[in-house]
Amino acid sequence: MFTRDVLADPIALTRALVDIESVSGNEAEIADRVEEALAGTALKVQRFGHTIVARTELRREQRVVLAGHLDTVPLHDNFPSRTEGDIMWGCGTSDMKSGTAIALHLAATLAEPRHDVTYVFYEAEEVDSERNGLKILADRRPELLTDASFAVLLEPTHGLIEGGCQGTQRVLVRTRGKRAHSARSWLGENAIHQAAPVLQRLREYRDRTVEIDGCEFHEGLNAVRISGGVAGNVIPDECVVEVNFRFAPDRDEAAAAAHVREVFDGFEIEFVDSAPGALPGLDAPAAQELLGAIGKPARAKLGWTDVARFAVLGIPGLNYGPGDPNLAHKQDEHVELDKITEGAEVMRRWLSGPR
Repeated sequence: MFTRDVLADPIALTRALVDIESVSGNEAEIADRVEEALAGTALKVQRFGHTIVARTELRREQRVVLAGHLDTVPLHDNFPSRTEGDIMWGCGTSDMKSGTAIALHLAATLAEPRHDVTYVFYEAEEVDSERNGLKILADRRPELLTDASFAVLLEPTHGLIEGGCQGTQRVLVRTRGKRAHSARSWLGENAIHQAAPVLQRLREYRDRTVEIDGCEFHEGLNAVRISGGVAGNVIPDECVVEVNFRFAPDRDEAAAAAHVREVFDGFEIEFVDSAPGALPGLDAPAAQELLGAIGKPARAKLGWTDVARFAVLGIPGLNYGPGDPNLAHKQDEHVELDKITEGAEVMRRWLSGPR
């Protein structure tokens, strides 16, 4: 169980969370510890699997959500944590136990926030979407989220606000041919060769950059995998190029899909994955207050995060956390201690400001 001293110190709390191994699918222990830490507070605490929801009931005019996931990617000789100077190393230090620690620290120590707060500590963010604890909560108990007017996802942003997120789609572009013995290749049609125009279109593609609420979103359309071939002496009759489209949130999924179809007009395509983006939401009053507390301009989130799930529910949200997103999932993942302290102070200042 986390002591009061640990809960009062976001750096010590980050270390304590990192030192609980919680690779996706193994969140039981860390969820138990979070639930125990919140049991002695005035918060209304509910548990769904290994997702913990804790809510203030202060009858404030506005409610906000602070959310952080409990799981990490698989360990890679980076467990447990170690601290050298002003750096803490270890799996999850950046993505995103330092951010989750800030939320847990506030939940345990901030008794009278100016807004009602819903804290969500959820499982399985790093794996298949169907297991994502926030998705499950939004699907099964949306009322626990939809009474909020704003959300902060404490994903790593290196201490800057990152507004919204990109949408993402994956599509299979398939070419077909006719099998033949490679010694008599003229009797067949080589599907891999027929994929050359697909790659050429990707090579010539010009990415779009769009500015939304002062945040610059850079789109990208890229081949991420190619497969084809039967045997070393057979002309292949099928080739598949897997393409990932990262699109700005001014496009919805239908518009993004229409663009992909236009790019690959004339080819057989199959959509295998799609998730919407989220607009920055920086015009929300709570976002403006948080920007003021940080004192630095926002930038676009180049990637997909769970703020998109809040957007689907009609809740504007943004990303803000102490970790560096460029270190996420790396063996040398780490976080600067002063970023943790700064992040906790910013969030406390935001939630403790004038009512």
